[in-house]
Amino acid sequence: MLLTCKNIDMKFGDKRVLSDVNLNIEKGKIIGFLGKNGSGKTTLIKIINGLLSPVNGEILVNDEKVGVESKKVISYLPERTYLTMNLKVREFIDYFATFYEDFDKDKAYNLLADLKIDAEEKLSNLSKGTKEKVSLILVMSRKASLYILDEPMGGVDPATRDYILDTILNNFNDDASIIISTHLISDVEKILDEVIFIDEGKIIKHESADKLRSENNKSIDEIFREEFKC
Repeated sequence: MLLTCKNIDMKFGDKRVLSDVNLNIEKGKIIGFLGKNGSGKTTLIKIINGLLSPVNGEILVNDEKVGVESKKVISYLPERTYLTMNLKVREFIDYFATFYEDFDKDKAYNLLADLKIDAEEKLSNLSKGTKEKVSLILVMSRKASLYILDEPMGGVDPATRDYILDTILNNFNDDASIIISTHLISDVEKILDEVIFIDEGKIIKHESADKLRSENNKSIDEIFREEFKC
């Protein structure tokens, strides 16, 4: 199994944000990780990436506990950029190529060219949407086993969203899986193999996207809106 979450509990002070989360992710899947704000999505993502430690439970990546080895095979796009604003795009590419053995510089430059992003520009000079494109390019230019994308399309226009989805599909292989946490369900659902719904820190649904649509005769977006309506 590529990713296993066993009985994950998480608290911040007296507030429980994850409760007995169990999850298995196989290779070769594109998975939508869907829930309202505050449902626990980003907290679980950070635990998988080793940025937070759960109160109880265990995460396994390729049957190994989260640590140095798991970081080598997970390519993570956080919801908010961590990139230093005063560096040039080219400098980030050089840094990633030095830090990650699986980073493909040629792919990164090709993606930059497709989006007409100047590698000599400082990040501080780029628009919010272009910064997000650069972050995604860096993540998708790795040959990782698991890509975790937290709101990868929040600040870009609809045409660029289509390009991002194409980029995800074109960089996807059967030895990897992609978890996409997003509120833009209608944009991404056409590429999803599986769907995970999380609510109040609990996984309430983990199904094949096709099965879910067939059984309900509705889109994933419509099912989500019904499940989580106020």
